[in-house]
Amino acid sequence: MKLPVAIALLFAIANSVDAFTGSSPAATLQRQRHFALSSQLSDDIDKQTMGYKAGKADHPFAKRFGHLAGKKVRTVAEAMKDFTNSLGLIINPLYRSMITDIVSTTHLTVVDARFKYDKVWGLGLISSMDMLLKNYPEKDMAAKIVEAFCESMGFRAATLRKDAEELENWAKGKSGEDVAAALRGEGSSDLAAIAKVAKDDEFWLYSRFFGIGLMKMMQVTGVELTADNVNKWVNTDLGKDTQKAESDLTLWNGIQGKLEMMETLMKEIEIREKKKQAERLEQKAEAAMKKAEAAIKAKEEAAKEEATAATTTE
Repeated sequence: MKLPVAIALLFAIANSVDAFTGSSPAATLQRQRHFALSSQLSDDIDKQTMGYKAGKADHPFAKRFGHLAGKKVRTVAEAMKDFTNSLGLIINPLYRSMITDIVSTTHLTVVDARFKYDKVWGLGLISSMDMLLKNYPEKDMAAKIVEAFCESMGFRAATLRKDAEELENWAKGKSGEDVAAALRGEGSSDLAAIAKVAKDDEFWLYSRFFGIGLMKMMQVTGVELTADNVNKWVNTDLGKDTQKAESDLTLWNGIQGKLEMMETLMKEIEIREKKKQAERLEQKAEAAMKKAEAAIKAKEEAAKEEATAATTTE
């Protein structure tokens, strides 16, 4: 008997016993039957739980990853501390919440035993960070955030950017069907090799940056960013579930829309600031001109007074 069913029956039996049942022979016999069945259920539960050890289940997943049971895993707090220490600077308040969320969620992906780094994931990470930090006020600071982020995840930003550029350059000039063929494992490209690894791994882990990497290649190859196209590449061609990928597509499109609005707003603010600055400069110039004119006028009046005084003396 399965554990959940056993527990359900145990509760059903307990609830069916009348607390005010009399002590008649029939009632006594009924209670004895209930107790016997309860004892049997308890023994069944004990048999299912006794001797259980984490990672030792008779299942392919446990056989593959069971050796990791009990292994210490770095926490989100530790990842955030590493990121903060590596950066050593204060993040702009407008970006702080977003960066914190990215560091936390990416850490949970990277420490997953199923996670395997590949160039598609690297392309997704770099593309995401470049897009999200596109309008960061201090460009040097934006680059340092990416470097600190990658370092806190156990990577080098330069390596990820190199991998991203290689995959993006490969996709340039390709058609959507060329990429689809590679996702089916056809050919000798890096993408085909990545696809073969994913296809051969029943526990392959899909993550957001992998999906965004594919979406970036859609943009490069001119493939429309739609749920149908994502479903074709991920499910039909790569052979993996598309539920998360479709969700990430919605998120990606939404973020792009918000960032475009933010970019427009930032430009408007910049224009207003430049206009205000120009007005201030104009006011300063006008004040300086008036001051100069007043000084010239004062000198002229002083000269006239001196001339008048000299004539009177003569």
